[in-house]
Amino acid sequence: MAAGREQLLQGRWVHSHEEDTDAEMVFRPASYAFPRSRGRTSFELHPDGTYVESSPGPVDVPAESTGAWSLEGDRLLLGADHAWEITDASNDRLTVRKQS
Repeated sequence: MAAGREQLLQGRWVHSHEEDTDAEMVFRPASYAFPRSRGRTSFELHPDGTYVESSPGPVDVPAESTGAWSLEGDRLLLGADHAWEITDASNDRLTVRKQS
């Protein structure tokens, strides 16, 4: 199942902050019809274990960072910055527990 989940996660995920709860963050595929927003954080997981993260920058220009990603059980690890527990994953929605 781990290999299947890794394949499911590969691609570009965009933060759908409108759907967040106090405990969880929601990401949708880049093809999702998002409402207008000034800027959104996103990350793209590549099959070779690398990722690219894009966040709104200080002058409305996206700032990118790169690194390695992995999946350890239900934990999605993006470099040293993020270790999220996946609470739900499907083709059109990824939900992770917020870091405390």
